[in-house]
Amino acid sequence: MNETITQFLNSRFPDSLLPQRDINTNLLFFSIRKEKLPDVVLALKEELGFHFLNDLTSVDWLGKREPRFEVLYLLRSPKHGHFRVQLRVPVGEGESVPSLSNIFPAANWPEREVFDLMGIPFSGHPRMERLIMPDNFVGHPLRKDYPLEGPGQDYLIEDLLTIHVKEDITE
Repeated sequence: MNETITQFLNSRFPDSLLPQRDINTNLLFFSIRKEKLPDVVLALKEELGFHFLNDLTSVDWLGKREPRFEVLYLLRSPKHGHFRVQLRVPVGEGESVPSLSNIFPAANWPEREVFDLMGIPFSGHPRMERLIMPDNFVGHPLRKDYPLEGPGQDYLIEDLLTIHVKEDITE
């Protein structure tokens, strides 16, 4: 399956793939240009049966790599014995990544989580706003440069407990 996917992506999306770097993993992965991500993911879903978005997360490479962030997608193909492929999308400070919520509705909440905790926005997302932290929280607490003692904000525990009570979580 590794060769099939590699050949498929190299022939269909040669301008979408970024040079691979050495990573110690047994997982097949590709680095993708962010603007080409929806096309690549849609082709993997429709033509190779990667119908399951297994995971969506991000990494802060502060001081180790440029661009600073990477958004990682783990796709799984039930059609091919649950074979997994990882897509890595490099993202710079202040840049956004196209949302996959129209391709995988399950991407909705993890994209909001990445936005909330890491500060990476997803363009075209139907509701790009904080998910975990209070709306008036300053900063993104999973960034490596986030101060461990907090940015000096004082929150009342009452604020943290009631700030999202009136939201309709079914949207």
